[in-house]
Amino acid sequence: MSGTLRKNISIGAEVAIVLKEDQRSGNLTEGIVSRILTKSPQHPHGIKVQLEDGQVGRVKEILDF
Repeated sequence: MSGTLRKNISIGAEVAIVLKEDQRSGNLTEGIVSRILTKSPQHPHGIKVQLEDGQVGRVKEILDF
C-alpha cells in the first residue's frame, strides 16, 4: 500500500520509510510509526512520520497496519 495518503497510516503501523540522507540512494528503513508529522491529507513524496526509534522520514510502503 502506498504511503502518500495520511488516512492509510496509523500509529503502530509497520512501514518502510526513506530517510532524508537516503533519498538519492532510495534505501528504505523499516519501523513502527510513533508520530505522524504531515498534517495534509496527502503528499506526493509520502507522508512524513517518526518511528519508535526516533528516525524521521517519508513513508514509501505500508507493510502492516
